[in-house]
Amino acid sequence: MKPGLSTGVMALTAGAAFIAGLDNLVVTLALPAIQRDFGLGVAGLSWTVNAYTLTFAVVMLAAAAVGERIGRRTAFQVGVGVFTAASVAVALAPGIEVLVMARAVQGIGAAILVPLSLTLLVQETVEERRPVAIAIWSAAQGLATAIGPLIGGAIVEFVGWQWAFWINVPIGLVLLLTAPRLVRDHTTGTGAFDLAGLVGLTTGVLTLVIALTAGGSPLAIGAGAWGLVSLAWFLRHIQRSRNPVIDPRVLRSKGFGLTNLTALLVTAGMFGVVFLLTQYLQKVLGYGPLQAGLLTLPWTLLPVLAAPVAGQLVTKVGTKAILTFGALLQATSLVLFGLVLRPDVPYLLLLPGLLLAGLGMGAFFAVLATQALRFVATKDEGIASGINNFVRELGVLIGVAMLTAVFMATGDQADATRFTVGLVVSLWVGAAVLTLAVVVSLLTPEPADSPTA
Repeated sequence: MKPGLSTGVMALTAGAAFIAGLDNLVVTLALPAIQRDFGLGVAGLSWTVNAYTLTFAVVMLAAAAVGERIGRRTAFQVGVGVFTAASVAVALAPGIEVLVMARAVQGIGAAILVPLSLTLLVQETVEERRPVAIAIWSAAQGLATAIGPLIGGAIVEFVGWQWAFWINVPIGLVLLLTAPRLVRDHTTGTGAFDLAGLVGLTTGVLTLVIALTAGGSPLAIGAGAWGLVSLAWFLRHIQRSRNPVIDPRVLRSKGFGLTNLTALLVTAGMFGVVFLLTQYLQKVLGYGPLQAGLLTLPWTLLPVLAAPVAGQLVTKVGTKAILTFGALLQATSLVLFGLVLRPDVPYLLLLPGLLLAGLGMGAFFAVLATQALRFVATKDEGIASGINNFVRELGVLIGVAMLTAVFMATGDQADATRFTVGLVVSLWVGAAVLTLAVVVSLLTPEPADSPTA
């Protein structure tokens, strides 16, 4: 490792990013096994994803402030400890209620450890080596995405889905024990976070997700109404709060707002489909978890390869063109899936859609943060980055809830033909959402420093 870039610090922080990224992909391949063991419907199963995503998205907004108040290393260790303990609780869960609660707690831990790992890396690395350090940290997340399906498939198939969570325990313990030796505990004492706003935002998002997955029942109507009231209160609250969890000043930028709306639509359209498609490969096409992981590699590996190319093209064509093209590729991939899916479709017919999805995701997410930050002042970049991350996770949450509701209304998980029908309808809805993302991206103004501005 080069001077100013500690091997130990790099391993500690990249390892934290890796286990958090790996956990999401491993869980995706474990969904059919979890569903079978607990006798879940598709709505119940969706909460194993949504519980984690909700707490991860919301708590991440306050993670940096917590670190500045109690100490960055201390906050990092708290995050790792919570994530590790929750992983044990998930693995030992006797029923779906405990599993969902443990997944929510796991999301809290991940929301603290991921941003604080990057903060610690920057803190302990000299300025001229920081770009290399951040690139390695990002690569660890990319590696987790690329090999997650393989590891998840192998674990679920050969030792059981519980081990997808047990694997976090030894890694978490190593991170906890080595952190005090490798990084300093720095605090400014100025970290302040808006607890009331955080609760209001969480309540609003949670109840709206419940409304989406509860069909047309009285629960759905009541939850939806409560969610809208909570979010209306939240929007009013952040206008008056001294330390709002989301600074409304940053939201006034048209370019920043439209970029984040594009991100919300892309993640909602794509990740809602991922939730259903991994189940289709196993439950309808009959592939085992490991086979399913191998077959999705074109989708998960290509973003790692496409991202550097997209990054190099920014100076030539600008971020807007790449974002729009990435969203268009993803929309096209869902259209291709929708045209070929049937209960006995050959894998070769799925391959073009998988390849386009991987290329589109790689291009889109490689430049998303870059474009978002170009619309805000340098002093607001930290706030803007937190909002952008939150919006991406919120999109996943909405997408899983929305397409689960579509599937429940049109499909049946107990019958291969009906499952396929429900998935195809969900694919067309996802494609429509992604097409809307393309339109929003086209309406977004060019950043001032874009080569095409």
